[in-house]
Amino acid sequence: MALAYDGAIQRLIDSFASLPGIGPKGAQRIAFYLLSAPDEESDRLVEAIREVKDKVMFCEVCGNVCEASPCTICSDPRRDRTTICVVEEPKDVMSIERTREYRGLYHVLGGAINPMANIGPSDLNIAGLLKRLDNDEVKEIIVALNPNIEGEATTTYLGRLLLPLDLKVTRLASGLPVGGDLEYADEITLSRALAGRRAV
Repeated sequence: MALAYDGAIQRLIDSFASLPGIGPKGAQRIAFYLLSAPDEESDRLVEAIREVKDKVMFCEVCGNVCEASPCTICSDPRRDRTTICVVEEPKDVMSIERTREYRGLYHVLGGAINPMANIGPSDLNIAGLLKRLDNDEVKEIIVALNPNIEGEATTTYLGRLLLPLDLKVTRLASGLPVGGDLEYADEITLSRALAGRRAV
């Protein structure tokens, strides 16, 4: 079966379609939008991609994205250095920062244990986390991984690994979202909500 488009436009569509969260239809829409967009807009996009590839790196301490290592969070003397929040990806750091509730440090694993995708503990930034625990400054590790099978497996692994280190290891509470309805909640979510109940 022949492709609908030839050459550069099809390559552009294929490039967008290979990105996470963009399907074939979305890729086609973006490609045709760029084709008819002013040159300045296309040039800004190309320059932004070049700039992010040239300037952005991963923090040598926590694994977050930054333009200078250590990142602004790790180098901020006002942060609580006794607590490290462990997350899967750099985008999770920003999700927690937006709450303005957490003032400690972070550690980005770079994923979660997933045997189906051949991702084991050695593929994650766990060695970097253990290295950060060599001093006696850290008192608590908050495991803030996604509440899915991979996140649960990684949380269990980290819990067992950190158990002998005489640290407080906690995890984010999970349960019903604000504005959610009980009838639409699955059994696991409801059981977590019941287990994590607190006084009114």
